[in-house]
Amino acid sequence: MYIDFHDKTNSVPSDYIDMIQRLVTFAAEKEGITQEAEVSINFVSNKEIQEINRNYRQKNTPTDVISFAMQETGEGEIDIIDEDLPLLLGDIVISIEKAKEQAEEYNHSLERELGFLTIHGFLHLLGYDHMSKEDEQNMFAKQDQLLGEFGIER
Repeated sequence: MYIDFHDKTNSVPSDYIDMIQRLVTFAAEKEGITQEAEVSINFVSNKEIQEINRNYRQKNTPTDVISFAMQETGEGEIDIIDEDLPLLLGDIVISIEKAKEQAEEYNHSLERELGFLTIHGFLHLLGYDHMSKEDEQNMFAKQDQLLGEFGIER
């Protein structure tokens, strides 16, 4: 799996990036995603994620993670089917500041919080959601399963 990392904060240690790469590759394998798939993971500030949240979700507050799935078909769009193109899953945007706040709030490591946020965002790229109670239960169970099997516990 090809993972394109962008650390706009210049603050994410290389061992965390390595863990996230292994985690996403592990989750993709568990979910049956082709090794040729591509995903972008972006680490940003609260200010930047607030702008993204405002512009795309009409919520003018910083959030922890936002995903932009490339495989979702919007109203009036058609599927692009080309066997020769790599599977572009989309972009995951994570606020490092928010991740640090939440790690402290939940009394666990930044590494665990970044793993959780990455898997949460990755599952959104695969079509998981939490708009209904049932969908939330399914998505959160999948998150817990993948993190646990990878070795990241609460």
